[in-house]
Amino acid sequence: MDAAVGFLERIGFNGVQGNLVMYLSGPMGMSTAAAAAGANAWGGTVLVLTLVGALAADSRLGRYRAIVAAGVLHLLSLGMLTISSVMQPTHQHPVSCHDAAAACSPPPPPPPSPSLGRLVFFHAALYLLALAQGFHNPCSEAFGADQFAPPSDPGARASRSSYFNWYNFSSSCGYAISNTAMSYVEDNVSWTVGFAACLATTAVYLPVFLLGTAAYRAEQPVDGAPLALLAKKSLSATRVWTARVFPRKDAICTERLLLAKEEEVEHGKGFVVKLLPIWVTSIVFAAVISQQVTLFTKQGRTMDRRVAVGGGVFVLPPAALQDVISATMLTVLPAYDRALVPLARRFTGHPAGITTLQRVGAGMATCCLHMVVAALVEAKRLRAASDAGLPADAIVPMSVWWLVPQYALVGLSKVFGVIGLQEFFYDQVPDDLRSVGLAMSLSAQGVGSYASSALVSAIDWATTRRGGESWFSDDINRAHLDYFYWLLAALAALDVAVFVYIAKRYVYRNKDEQ
Repeated sequence: MDAAVGFLERIGFNGVQGNLVMYLSGPMGMSTAAAAAGANAWGGTVLVLTLVGALAADSRLGRYRAIVAAGVLHLLSLGMLTISSVMQPTHQHPVSCHDAAAACSPPPPPPPSPSLGRLVFFHAALYLLALAQGFHNPCSEAFGADQFAPPSDPGARASRSSYFNWYNFSSSCGYAISNTAMSYVEDNVSWTVGFAACLATTAVYLPVFLLGTAAYRAEQPVDGAPLALLAKKSLSATRVWTARVFPRKDAICTERLLLAKEEEVEHGKGFVVKLLPIWVTSIVFAAVISQQVTLFTKQGRTMDRRVAVGGGVFVLPPAALQDVISATMLTVLPAYDRALVPLARRFTGHPAGITTLQRVGAGMATCCLHMVVAALVEAKRLRAASDAGLPADAIVPMSVWWLVPQYALVGLSKVFGVIGLQEFFYDQVPDDLRSVGLAMSLSAQGVGSYASSALVSAIDWATTRRGGESWFSDDINRAHLDYFYWLLAALAALDVAVFVYIAKRYVYRNKDEQ
């Protein structure tokens, strides 16, 4: 039931997220750099708000009620987005010229600038959707994992590891449908119809979730204790650190304080202190992987997207290439869960085949590789555009299928890195803070999106302040996304080195995980 909810919810949400950069740079009239930065900033808010939703669920609401509240907020926000798109004056979709030898038709006039009222209404709807995700993301996955036996049971740990794989498998199915069907409707029919379709799928997932109410494992009552526990352990850890750095004149008093507080803090130490270095290293990983829904989509918009279908020609929507990520995950996840894990288990004796940090490290290394591939492909695309002497925004005589390898490597990065981080943080927090554990994983991705947004804005300012061409020029055929990708590849390589150093010294909460 939880997997079905994840499938339907992903269709509705990704119908907005997957094509947001095109909406911002199209009907909303933003530049490429502003649209990429805005989409990344919103994506960061979506993920950072998971901490708010997780703390609310673990302290007051409970995960079941948090998921129901998220469903209501989804309906409200997507309804507002649909109304917002109706308020936008009709604007002709750009017509792509895919034949370099033919004369390209002139581009349509730019869309009229949206009014202040519509901007406010649109952003209110967009960030209300972010709040809905803040409640849904950590609570839905944690609620499903809670349906298994107690965490101390080794068999339950193996089952939960498999659950995280299959939950993401169903979500990838939702992404695949959304990236093709929803983006095609938004690009070729209208944004209003596309947003209304997202609203319709959300209107289905909430009743589906409620149908399983009687079968769900009962939640433990919540009374604010987890939030109080978190605050208490954080305060105790701070006092221990202060006593060590600034000891009192009375050495005996200082020693007694340390002994009492260290014993008190031990239960929460893994959450407050030990997880922070892993969380920080995952921020760079998230910043790199966030390009899939922004700049990769803009690249695809300028390439030959024609596909022969039944004697005719179908032009792929730019966001449809994100389906390669979903297809990779749909292919690799079952093989990983049913073949690689049992094989690795024979050699390691670990219930999940490899440790969660080993899985995360593999994902980070793959992420570095995918940026190297993206930089090489983008350099080739820019050479093709230069050699053809194309006018601004013309379609480059280069097939969009050149982007498949970098999208496929993003999918591999998610199979290992993203899912590994979810499982790691879920297992390493105290039992009564499971939603917070998943929120830590998601919030790192959110901060990574903020970092990507800030980096794009800083580079755009630095490269244009003296009249030069921006790396993120609105005419992407004259931009230098390849430079940006090389920079991200270097940052990712450094991040892998730091992560390996930290991971080798990490002590797991459950000793048999070591």
